[in-house]
Amino acid sequence: MEKSLAFAVLLLLAFGCTSQAPETGPNPPGAEAPPPAATNPIVVLETSKGNIQIELYPAQSPATVENFLSYAGEHFYDGTCFHRVMDGFMIQGGGFTPQGVERHTRSPIPLESRNGLSNLRGYVAMARTADPDSATAQFFINVADNPMLDYMDAANPGYAVFGKVISGMDVVDEIKSAPTSARGPHGNWPTEDIVIIRAYVKQ
Repeated sequence: MEKSLAFAVLLLLAFGCTSQAPETGPNPPGAEAPPPAATNPIVVLETSKGNIQIELYPAQSPATVENFLSYAGEHFYDGTCFHRVMDGFMIQGGGFTPQGVERHTRSPIPLESRNGLSNLRGYVAMARTADPDSATAQFFINVADNPMLDYMDAANPGYAVFGKVISGMDVVDEIKSAPTSARGPHGNWPTEDIVIIRAYVKQ
């Protein structure tokens, strides 16, 4: 049962995704966000549906946060779209243009899934392939509590949470409800383009 669940989750997230590497024990159920820190960076996603603000947690996920900030600073996400939308699960973006062209990325980063953060509603994690250390630019926002995506053991390394939506969950909820269909080899692609117009670090 556990293996079939883990395999099903992997199939849902594996296409064009990434992650980070284990450290200590599994995340406690319902792990809370760390307290806000004045020094925590905030990235704004200006989307065609409205703005989403994400507070990043460099103390818990240093490599992942640095990676995400680098892509945002290089305007990599500008003009990409949310290409996988699954109501009751997550919305994923940051890798494809609305035309279905995949952006070229830098080398993958190590998985930081054992950092005490959990894949709960509103939390942001890196997407990856079956290789735990394969995350590059794509990320997803949990639209429901998904603790099955947390680190469990070496065979189920989970997905690295590195931030949380602190403003714009109404926008996230609008996106998650968008009608979807197949576009080429991609399933769950919104029928209406949902574009990240600009991503930047809030000053």
